[in-house]
Amino acid sequence: MIDYLLRLLQPFDFDSTVTVPLATLAGALVALLLIVAVEMILKRVMLRFIRRFAKQTTTLIDDLFVRYRVFDRVAQLVPPVLAYRLVKPVLQYYPEPVALVQDLLVIYFGIGIVLLLLAVFEAIQEFFTSHSSGLRLPVKSIAQVLKTLVITLGLVFVISRLLGKSPVVFFSGIGAFTAVLLLVFKDSILGLVAGIQLSSNDLVRIGDWIELSRYGADGVVTDISLVTVSVQNFDKSIVVLPAYTLISEGFRNWRGMEESPGRRIKRYVSLDMTSIRFLDDETKGALQEVRLLKPYLDERSREVAEYNRVHGFEGLSPINGRRLTNLGTFRAYLEAYLRNLSTINTEMTVMVRYLQADGMGLPLEVYCFTNEKETNTYENVLADIMDHILAVLPWFGLRVYQLQGVALPETPKP
Repeated sequence: MIDYLLRLLQPFDFDSTVTVPLATLAGALVALLLIVAVEMILKRVMLRFIRRFAKQTTTLIDDLFVRYRVFDRVAQLVPPVLAYRLVKPVLQYYPEPVALVQDLLVIYFGIGIVLLLLAVFEAIQEFFTSHSSGLRLPVKSIAQVLKTLVITLGLVFVISRLLGKSPVVFFSGIGAFTAVLLLVFKDSILGLVAGIQLSSNDLVRIGDWIELSRYGADGVVTDISLVTVSVQNFDKSIVVLPAYTLISEGFRNWRGMEESPGRRIKRYVSLDMTSIRFLDDETKGALQEVRLLKPYLDERSREVAEYNRVHGFEGLSPINGRRLTNLGTFRAYLEAYLRNLSTINTEMTVMVRYLQADGMGLPLEVYCFTNEKETNTYENVLADIMDHILAVLPWFGLRVYQLQGVALPETPKP
């Protein structure tokens, strides 16, 4: 190119000390105009076409590439490539600065590659986090590791180019600093390993309700990064935990409850054992009017009467033979009451059972699952069941056990 420009300047009979610089300057201007023209074509034609095309498609990844300027970063790589190819023919009569200019262009190109990869990682990270399948993967942790790796390699490449050394020299010296690197990046390495374990075993996802009492964490996972897991408690406080803490110390994940058809109710009431007795005729007659209890009383009364008649226990002491008790009748009523509640999932376990009696009375436990899993609604359902239990106990002649002679704190006067 410079030789062609020199031939154009020959008719003017310039001195050679003038024609060479003029030809070189003209060549530099032509190269600059060419680079600017190519850049304008890329930005004003190609990039506009790509943006319009991305808007018309239904896929998300191309929209994310546009948002994070991935295509812009690709377009920015073309000018340094053209400049690198043109610098040598333009400066053919001044070879001294060629190597320096090419090194600067290579560094610029390397920085552009790093920025391009960072933009790609950002777009891919958002793409995966926007899908439910991405919640099972430590996308943010993987992206942070890749970004750190790319930036590190980019710095090594730039420094080696500036010093005129091969990047292999720098990588060969890393072995001597392995212990220091392990110490500096300890949390990152542990966090990455923990993230891989958490994701491969599907132990925790963003949106899971987890509990780690030692650190005061009892809420929803809002973020999983390379080294930390952020949990927003139900009082809106934020607890930030090291990722490897979840693996090393263990935690409780309530996801199984949220994915199941019901949330468990497991509460008991301690009954005064001195209030337990056989069901007399007066109490039985009153309970016959209870709609949920009438089928049970009719069936069990016939069964007990037939058993006592066959074995000759009629008219004898109530201790002989079989008799209905107020506690057994109450347990049957309570189970029927739970099965008739619309908020209870009857396809799962519905059970009313006795626990081991002790000096605090006889625990009667309600064990069932409610369809309502949202915390406020769940607590309301639980409260309604407990309210009903305490309210109907006197109808069966039963009493709740509570300590006697325990001084209660005085209510402060207003």
